[in-house]
Amino acid sequence: MAVDRLKRLLPRGLLLDLEDRAGAGSVKAFQMVRDHAGLDTKRGRALEGQARFHIWEHAFEDVCALHGGEPLAGGVVPGTTLKVFQPFRRFGGSEPGVILGLAAMPERNKLPVKNRSRIAGVTVNFDLTPHFDFDGTGPKVGDIFALFLVAHDREQSGKIEEIAIGVMDSLYEQFLFYEPLDKFLSDEADAPETAPPSPPAPGGVGLVRLKKKVSPYIPPEVPPQVEDEDGTA
Repeated sequence: MAVDRLKRLLPRGLLLDLEDRAGAGSVKAFQMVRDHAGLDTKRGRALEGQARFHIWEHAFEDVCALHGGEPLAGGVVPGTTLKVFQPFRRFGGSEPGVILGLAAMPERNKLPVKNRSRIAGVTVNFDLTPHFDFDGTGPKVGDIFALFLVAHDREQSGKIEEIAIGVMDSLYEQFLFYEPLDKFLSDEADAPETAPPSPPAPGGVGLVRLKKKVSPYIPPEVPPQVEDEDGTA
């Protein structure tokens, strides 16, 4: 499933690093405009928004490179002839993978503004939705295009309202998948850790293991009891 692939190919460390850098970038943009721009509130907010996204974008490139994200060869979306102009990064190696982009949301759970790169990116999500592909020209099963989504807090400058992972349909009309980052990561965080196997004892003799179920001692003079299928005597 598409969600399973997202969780498998987008490393937890990548997403946490992106979250940290997004928060730091928001503060940096706010302080830079507040302390050095000398603008009124309206102009200052506009400049802060532009600076904030460019800082996020620079951090996105750095963090994705650190975690093995590969730039799209020639700036072309795999499986298409469409070019992108934003720093999308691909994860997955030779298998069907995930193309990850960055986008700012106007508010939580709202589609980001369309641009040429994002419209090109969502074309690979063609097979995630029901369709009639009569002429066979639609993109084939392969990569999934997903976005690391950030909504700044509109009430408090320098703050973030929500960070999420989203997958949009190929027509750029709705989210096929949207989940706040903490929820997206919670399944992995709550998964029980698998205990490593116990090493053999010196001399090749295995360690003593306790039985999972201990049978009570039954004196010879007591007749045995027979358990029903549900385990009751």
